Amino acid sequence: MQQIRLGEVAYARSGDKGSGENIGLLAHTQAGYDFLVANLTAEKVHEFFKPYGPTKTVRYELPNLLALNFVLSDVLDGGGSVSLRIDAQGKAMGQALLEMLIEAPQELAKMKPD
Repeated sequence: MQQIRLGEVAYARSGDKGSGENIGLLAHTQAGYDFLVANLTAEKVHEFFKPYGPTKTVRYELPNLLALNFVLSDVLDGGGSVSLRIDAQGKAMGQALLEMLIEAPQELAKMKPD
């Protein structure tokens, strides 16, 4: 096992849902998806974004897309035109999640497609 960036296993898309955040995380491979399902919990994502104050984090599995969808409630400080945050619509939060360090088998990071 080694620490790798989540971005070695997946890519992400994100955006606002009112004051909430929606982050889609799509694995590069089936092995990456299986690893994420087993290891990337809603609690871990919630803790990663804790400085932004989410009140609840829910994870949805989309196996046909090799994807996980995380919905973080109240993380955008009101969202849209209400928030004074630089990223009030949460477009960069998916990229931020890809910087999360995870413990993973060494071979998993090498499975990223070119």
